[in-house]
Amino acid sequence: MELDFILKKPIAHRGLHDENNPENSVSAFQAAIECGFPIETDVRLSKDGKIVVFHDDSLERMTGANLLVKDCSFEDLSVLHLANSQERIPLFSEFLREIDGKVPLLIELKNMPSVNRKDFLRLFTEELKDYKGEYAVQSFQPFYIGDFKKLRPDIPAGILATADSSKKDFNNSPIWKIKARAVKNMSFNKRVKPDFISYHFTDYPNKATEKFTGHKLGWTVRSPEEEVVARKYADNIIFEGYMPKIPE
Repeated sequence: MELDFILKKPIAHRGLHDENNPENSVSAFQAAIECGFPIETDVRLSKDGKIVVFHDDSLERMTGANLLVKDCSFEDLSVLHLANSQERIPLFSEFLREIDGKVPLLIELKNMPSVNRKDFLRLFTEELKDYKGEYAVQSFQPFYIGDFKKLRPDIPAGILATADSSKKDFNNSPIWKIKARAVKNMSFNKRVKPDFISYHFTDYPNKATEKFTGHKLGWTVRSPEEEVVARKYADNIIFEGYMPKIPE
């Protein structure tokens, strides 16, 4: 499995965002392209089954609307502004047209317990079927990755993980501690066989990361000093908030 395209250059977390270019906005993606950085982004479904580029379950942090993405149609979402800017929530199809293979992509499939994952993945792979650029897929939800690899065994797919999850991360599930332990230990790796892992950089090294012998990414790095720490264990970084050097 060819992975060089997500290993060569630091990956811009939700685009190259700053106070003028909100995360996961067209302007943040354009800024990353201008600097030659690969782009990490997030996808989830709207109420009417449209794949949108947005990180949070809730719209409040980025738009001020006290609503969940899953409860809104794309028409509802399309009138909202990101972080008091003129930028709006993009459709995934619009995002792909904007990037158009100019830089590699690392796409996170957001975990959506209320959505049929096989239907979501069919929609996702359908939107990507004619995309000519390089991309890889990752998720905290191992079964998303297992199902995606069956649909597109030619595309690199990896597991996201952290050693520090909260009850909120699992929608207040009564068994959240069990789920958090499974995430920390990447308990389904043997079954899923990820092509890479993407682990919170401060949690390297641990038993689970040392056990994994493939390529490793570290997220989210926010300074040159943090990058030095991350690169002791990770093959590449996902960054925000500063400008890392691009290797020659």
